[in-house]
Amino acid sequence: MNREATGLAGARHTHYETLGSTNAEALALARAGERGPLWITASCQTAGRGRRGNPWISEPGNLYATLLLTEPSPPDHAPELSFVAALALHDAVATAAPQLGPLLALKWPNDLLLGGAKLAGILIEGENSPVFAVAIGIGVNCANHPSDTAYPATDLATAGALVAPERLFAELAEAMARRLRQWRRGAGFAAIRAAWLARAAGLGQDIRVRLREREFSGRFEGLDEAGRLLVAGATGVTVVTAGEVFLSLLPPLKGEGRIAEGDPGWGHFSTLNCEVTPTRTASPSDLPLTGRGKGKN
Repeated sequence: MNREATGLAGARHTHYETLGSTNAEALALARAGERGPLWITASCQTAGRGRRGNPWISEPGNLYATLLLTEPSPPDHAPELSFVAALALHDAVATAAPQLGPLLALKWPNDLLLGGAKLAGILIEGENSPVFAVAIGIGVNCANHPSDTAYPATDLATAGALVAPERLFAELAEAMARRLRQWRRGAGFAAIRAAWLARAAGLGQDIRVRLREREFSGRFEGLDEAGRLLVAGATGVTVVTAGEVFLSLLPPLKGEGRIAEGDPGWGHFSTLNCEVTPTRTASPSDLPLTGRGKGKN
């Protein structure tokens, strides 16, 4: 069962009590002729997708939302939406729980941290047929969080902020509309990049980066003009197109200290049917955040 509302920051909104996956629903609707902008939210997901396509079961009490956009920009600029969405997410949480604002930070490429632990994540997927459609999936731990994760996690309630998913979603919709206007279909990415860096976790500090086939450590120098991670090490600066970042507070990773050479590895901006742009691809993070992974690594 679902209900639809209109006039939400210029986008329509459909809410489901239970849904397989908000991202999957958005892309299915796009294939069926939906052109958006359309927000899809669910109180509970039964087939939420996370990193590497792992299935996740989403517990009630958190925010699970996807914004469907069609033709949001030229395709080579679409992965920048990861940074647009991250800023909107930061804005929304800081507005809904202002006491937590100073503790919020963004972790490349698409996580929101609270006090160094993962509070929210973003998964962006796209398809080229029948039109270029992008699903911006966002999961926020409002009432609960998993404990069996590689990276520490938290939720708003644990931090002392009782924020209902509906309240947070209203703030998110407003913030997303504002950040999309700032982005201007990619023409305003320089401003988005600067704003993201101003909120970046670990900037100027040592980080660890896990690529598809290797891991290395170095100093987080910033982002290049395409949003790629710049990591300085003993042999120079490594440009990372896609990977998993760990801050220095976590235990050492296998192979720590090795510097990546050549191709830094690939992440996935899109589903199988969407062309990947190598110099702008960002690896998706877990969405939703509160499930229990059942898929293959």
